[in-house]
Amino acid sequence: MRILIVDDEELARARLLRMLTSLGYSDIQESQNAQEAMDVCKNEEINLVFLDINMPNTSGIELGYELKFLSPEISIVFQTAYEEHALKAFDIGAVAYLVKPYSIEQLKTALDRIKVSQESESKEFRILSKQGDNYLLLKPEEIHYIKADLSEVMIRSTKGFSYYAQKISDLEKKLQGHDFVKIHRSYLININEIKEMETIEQSKLRFFFKNNSDSIESSKDGAKAFRERFSH
Repeated sequence: MRILIVDDEELARARLLRMLTSLGYSDIQESQNAQEAMDVCKNEEINLVFLDINMPNTSGIELGYELKFLSPEISIVFQTAYEEHALKAFDIGAVAYLVKPYSIEQLKTALDRIKVSQESESKEFRILSKQGDNYLLLKPEEIHYIKADLSEVMIRSTKGFSYYAQKISDLEKKLQGHDFVKIHRSYLININEIKEMETIEQSKLRFFFKNNSDSIESSKDGAKAFRERFSH
């Protein structure tokens, strides 16, 4: 789970970071204002955001609306010293509301609830693609990679090739949280299906897969983004 903490108070961020780390979470980033948070969420796949409500300029509530519009699948936990914002927070679609100072037990309860919710959504998510005259109902983990093909995409899965009538950018949003990464403007790949990689010209990467004999090449920017994502 990739987590973002958004709070203008450094001590509050540090305290939450310590608690999350002690609970076993390590993929955590921090932002001190709304603009920083939006920049992170636009460029990376964030699964869970802890939002402080009372921040200068753009409040946590306003930011919550913007983040949900940007990524409907993102989970939001609001945190504040005041309870009066709870109704508005849940109206946005928050999965939890923590009143400061909260305990590590309260934090763990909220995280456990989020895990159950995300696992339930993950189990239910399917992609209905077309293969000739037939249709396939694919789980994300069955997909090896996705290739843009004009206004639709071609899906390579354990069941062969099939087509899905949506743009690759729209499908990328739907697959957030399902271990897919964009290595080219025309390719999304399932990182769990990668067998090996090799560096080719201009520092690009060529990917090979565990369950098929295909190979696909990244763009130069895609290779850079891939390396940066997994270099921490």
